Amino acid sequence: MSNVTDVCVIGLGSIGWGAALSLLREGFTVHGVELRSDVLDKFEAEGGTPYSSPAEAARHAPIVMIFVVNDTQTEQVLFGEQGAVSTAGPDTLFINCSTIPPSSAVTIGQRLESSGMQVMDAPVSGGPARALRGDLTVMASGSAKAFDIAEPMLDAISAKVYRLGVEAGQASRIKMINQLLSGVHIAATAEAITLAANNNVDLKMLYEVITHSTGNSWMFEDRGAHIVNGDYAPRSPIDIIVKDLGIVNLEAELTGSEIPLSKAALALFSEAAAKGLGREDGSVIAKLLGEKSGTQLPGLKKV
Repeated sequence: MSNVTDVCVIGLGSIGWGAALSLLREGFTVHGVELRSDVLDKFEAEGGTPYSSPAEAARHAPIVMIFVVNDTQTEQVLFGEQGAVSTAGPDTLFINCSTIPPSSAVTIGQRLESSGMQVMDAPVSGGPARALRGDLTVMASGSAKAFDIAEPMLDAISAKVYRLGVEAGQASRIKMINQLLSGVHIAATAEAITLAANNNVDLKMLYEVITHSTGNSWMFEDRGAHIVNGDYAPRSPIDIIVKDLGIVNLEAELTGSEIPLSKAALALFSEAAAKGLGREDGSVIAKLLGEKSGTQLPGLKKV
C-alpha cells in the first residue's frame, strides 16, 4: 500500500478539482468522479480518468478521497445505489475531506469500518486557490496505518497536515470551530467596513491601518480587501457559509453550548441567501448591511 499510485477523488468542485490536479502533478493516477460532463471533459484533458459513478471509479483505486458538499452527499456517494463502498476492495482507505457535522463523521466512519474499510476523517481548509497550488491545510484523524498509507496523497494536496487523533469526528470537530470563526469574522469584517463607509472613512486607509493593528484577522485581511476593492468574485459562497454555520448550530445544540455570535452571523447569512445572494461570495454580506444602513460600498449595487 505504500506504493499506491491510483487514487479516486469523488467530487470535482472548487476544492476537489484543485486537489485532483495537485495529485496529478505529483504523478498519481487519479480517477475523478463528477456528475457534470463538462467538468469530466476538462478533467480528462488534464490527464485524469473521468467517471460519473463512484462505484465504477472506486473499483480501480485502494484510496478514495471525498470532496462533496455535505453529509447527505457523503452518504450517497459512499452507500447509495452507485456508492463507492459497493465495489471498493477490502481494506480500502476512505479519506473524507468534506466539511460535515462531527456527529455525522462518527456515524459514517462506523459504517465504513463495519463494511471492512479503513477510515480517515480529514476535512481541509484553504479555498480553491490554495487547493490548486497543493497548499491546503488538512485536519486529520485516523489510525497510524491510515496515516502511513495516506501520507503521500495528503502531502500532494497540502502545506500542513495536523494529526488530531485516531477516531472519526475528532478532526471534524476542529474544522467546525474553524468554520465558526471564519463565518463570524467575515460578518464582522463586512460590518466594520460598512460602518466605516457610513462614517466617511477612507476605506483603503482603513484597510491599511487595521491589517497592521490588533483588530486584524485572516478574514479581514482577505475578504476585507475584496470589499474595499469591490472584488466579489466567488471564493466561499454564502450558501456554503450557511451550511457550515448550520453545522455549528446543530452540534452546539447537541452539546448544550452557547453560541450567540455564531447564531447572529448565521441569521445574517441566511437573510442574504433568502435575498438570492447564496451563490455570491461571503463578503457580499456587506451588500446586505450597506442596504440596511443606506451605505454605498465599492462595486456594489443595491439589493
